[in-house]
Amino acid sequence: MVSNATALGRHGLHDWLLLRATSIIITFYIAYILAMLLMIEKITYNTWQALFQLSFTKVFTCLTLLSILVHGWIGMWQVLTDYIKILAIRILLQLAVVIILFVYAIYGTIIVWSA
Repeated sequence: MVSNATALGRHGLHDWLLLRATSIIITFYIAYILAMLLMIEKITYNTWQALFQLSFTKVFTCLTLLSILVHGWIGMWQVLTDYIKILAIRILLQLAVVIILFVYAIYGTIIVWSA
């Protein structure tokens, strides 16, 4: 059995399930936003702000943000693992991706809950 130093014990099935679950969450979020936009007669700043004042929308937005970040991490991990063969460079790039995604998670959560 071949072990990958940067895989952290993950298996392909785990990634596959996470990708499918996050895709479903993202799809439902898009449908939710589109449904809200179709039900609103005139889209103004106030109606948009009212939509994002709802706790459900805030939680759903944060869940979707987390899903996008997980989806992005798995994709980037797969690309870096496939194309960057030098372990030290791959680990540095993966660290950079993790830091960027972590910053996105923090700022995204602050933006959603600050209103």
